[in-house]
Amino acid sequence: MKNRPVVLIGAGGHAKVLVDALRLLKINVVGAADLHLGIQGFSVPLIGKDEDVIKKYKPGEIYLVNGVAGTRVSPLRQRVYERFKKRKFKFLSVIHPSAVIAKDVKIGEGAQVMAGAVIQTGSLIGENSIINTRASVDHDCHVGAHVHIAPGAILCGGVRVGDGCHVGAGAILIQNARIREKQFIKAGERVQGEFHR
Repeated sequence: MKNRPVVLIGAGGHAKVLVDALRLLKINVVGAADLHLGIQGFSVPLIGKDEDVIKKYKPGEIYLVNGVAGTRVSPLRQRVYERFKKRKFKFLSVIHPSAVIAKDVKIGEGAQVMAGAVIQTGSLIGENSIINTRASVDHDCHVGAHVHIAPGAILCGGVRVGDGCHVGAGAILIQNARIREKQFIKAGERVQGEFHR
């Protein structure tokens, strides 16, 4: 898996952190695609926009890493993932070397586990989801697809987070909380029971 080079989709702040993790993992990042080509100080070459990746590479030549993130519920990350999957590209899951993950945890394609995150036994992380810096996912949690668990968020045991949710920085989801899909949990919010707005 590490022999195939990687192209990032997106070149913002989250993508910069991913580049650092990929370098620590000794994975070759050949470039990044971004709609805003005037980005300054990005540490890998910008190769154009999303469609330029499709023109330049065949699906079997590279892995993609989704560098799109955000601070709210947004379909953009999911759209990027689904667009390239339809064209048969594969997304690399990125797991920072300082993350602590139990051996039986299941991590979906393209998911990202950032520095200092902890994922305990019996948990499942859906495809294209982010477990961000120092987030904690305790035993038997189920995190759906296209979810962002922001830095420092805590999921106690048995929590279920539906597809497309955003759990804000420092939020606490109490034991066995249930979060319906596409919900936004505010930074620092404490949630127990079933949650939907």
